[in-house]
Amino acid sequence: MGGAEGALAQEAERIPSHCRSLVQAQPPERLWKASVGAPLPKDTVRLHFIGHAMFALEAGDVSVVTDYNGFIGETLWSPDVVTMNQAHTSHYTNNVHGDVAHILEGWGAFGEGVRHDLDLGAMRIRNVPTDIRLGDGREPNGNSIFIFEAGGLCIGHLGHLHHEPTEEQYAAIGRLDVVMAPVDGGYTVPRATMVRIVERFRSSIIIPMHWFSRYGLDDFLTQMEDEFPVVETQGAELLVSLDRLPGQPTIMVLEPEWLSD
Repeated sequence: MGGAEGALAQEAERIPSHCRSLVQAQPPERLWKASVGAPLPKDTVRLHFIGHAMFALEAGDVSVVTDYNGFIGETLWSPDVVTMNQAHTSHYTNNVHGDVAHILEGWGAFGEGVRHDLDLGAMRIRNVPTDIRLGDGREPNGNSIFIFEAGGLCIGHLGHLHHEPTEEQYAAIGRLDVVMAPVDGGYTVPRATMVRIVERFRSSIIIPMHWFSRYGLDDFLTQMEDEFPVVETQGAELLVSLDRLPGQPTIMVLEPEWLSD
């Protein structure tokens, strides 16, 4: 099957996402032990915080590792897709495991960027290019925000973001049900800027990432707690689906954990 028929068949396997949230009262189900690679309930996405800016995302028979730097733990498991950003070597690698079918770099020719729109049936992966700092200057479109559409959800990974998105970029990203946001406050954007970005998205679930100390993470949480509830999951994983989204925007703190067999 190919062409238009193949595209229709792929679409039928995934609830269409319009990057809009359908919220319910109950919080997402939480898992305390790594279970990457295990079967998932239908129309459910598993998110596992590996560390830094790396997450394993799984939906149906599709798996992704974000901002892949080559080491995800002592495991033989390998994702179908990796996304990468070029800001630092902790966000990319030139040595990708041979079992990875799709390598999505968040950059292209200097100043031109790159566009991805990969439909794998259970998951659609696309990107919105952003600028990157280079010394005292800037490379237009040198990094990317990646968006993952699966199970009717729109999940955004802000990557190594160096500036607040423009109005055009906000529009291209769309309404995110889940957003993974770098909160280090220095290597990416200032913490006050990230607070403003998170407030703008109003995602049902906000997952802090790219934090280097509990002190830095707590500073972000303190700035957000008057507006958004904070849930300390005490674990590395979430199972998320449309009927598990919290009834109001909620910060879910995941604890990083390497994958292991």
